[in-house]
Amino acid sequence: MSVEKDARVAVVLKGWPRLSETFIAQELAGLETRGVALEIWSLRRPTDKIHHPVHDRVTARTVYLPEYLKDDPRRVFDGWRKARRLPGYALARKKFLADLKRDPTANRARRWGQALVLAAELPPSIDRLYAHFLHTPASVARYAAALRGLPWSVSAHAKDIWTSEPWELSEKLDDCAWLVTCTAIGLRRLKELASRPGKQSEHLRLVYHGLDFAHLPPPPPLRPRRDGTDAADPVVILSIGRKVEKKGYDDLLEALARLPRELHWRFEHVGAGGLSDALKAEAASLGIAQRCLWHGAQPQKAVFAALARADLFVLASKKAADGDQDGLPNVLMEAAHQGLPLVSTHAAAIGEFIDDGVNGLLVAPAAPDELAIALARLVANPDLRARLAVRAAETLHARFSFDSGVDWIADALGGPVDQQRSQTARAAE
Repeated sequence: MSVEKDARVAVVLKGWPRLSETFIAQELAGLETRGVALEIWSLRRPTDKIHHPVHDRVTARTVYLPEYLKDDPRRVFDGWRKARRLPGYALARKKFLADLKRDPTANRARRWGQALVLAAELPPSIDRLYAHFLHTPASVARYAAALRGLPWSVSAHAKDIWTSEPWELSEKLDDCAWLVTCTAIGLRRLKELASRPGKQSEHLRLVYHGLDFAHLPPPPPLRPRRDGTDAADPVVILSIGRKVEKKGYDDLLEALARLPRELHWRFEHVGAGGLSDALKAEAASLGIAQRCLWHGAQPQKAVFAALARADLFVLASKKAADGDQDGLPNVLMEAAHQGLPLVSTHAAAIGEFIDDGVNGLLVAPAAPDELAIALARLVANPDLRARLAVRAAETLHARFSFDSGVDWIADALGGPVDQQRSQTARAAE
């Protein structure tokens, strides 16, 4: 469904819709509610067979760019033919060739081809671009913005900050009109790259994703006081996340296998990912497969049903071998909203939400022994679970409502274009 008025902001996304990126859908729905007229330009078509209700609240028109240039060479050629007549073509091509020299990959060429199509097909009502993620989507937005002479902005998250080349991040930070990122640790990293002699970083801002409380189901009533002593009614340990290295599910399975034998528990997991077979095999080798339920990707209703029947939530985040790491996972906040106590690690920005021993338990990343001790404490102690859950919910409501953040983004996207254009021009000089 298209918005009723002509869109002014083109939002560049890696894929739309995506189950694992509900924070993006939540933001876009909030922006539309605040009167920001959007349209979505997606670099990939959806691969998930299901979607969440929040995706249905986003009414913006969606346009899919050619994921691979060979898939639609005619569209790419037409895009190049139109884009090369744009006033910003020489500047955009200069940026692309400079990047290609340092990153001579097919992916880099694909970003340029997608940007040509985007710039050629943007309707005249669009007066700015806004990308989610500082790697591929920001590259496409940056080239297309240069082609059209428009300001562009970006929301940075986690993998895009920690696995991108410093030279590329630095140049994008110089180029964009403004940037928001969802963790203080990420903001520090980006400010280090932006704050060089002659450069400024005032256009970089911390905006936590937060939660849109008005569109979440209410927390369930008081939970059962399970304490791990009843084999017929075990404590339910839940985790939600993609089965990828940085989520630490290998460590979590080891920790579960080390729980005291007298404790009765069941582990449930919600989420897809490439490590599914490996993790199931690990659970079997550890002798705990019968206690593990793997639900795969689920719609939001099923996700919140899992949160409602659980007794505690765990996320064993760590840094992956390639440097990828979490930011501040929204799922921790969703679990807190649903009244669950939290066990996680000191990885990434998780400590910006969880204060160890105050509103949750934190252990070192990649430390199954420590994780097992923390889990055992909560499995056996329903009073501790209840106390930590109450404090986590209090922290969430006091500091992580999404309204203030989306209000700021809405104001920035609706700000004077001439001012942002001049900032973009200065950065390109």
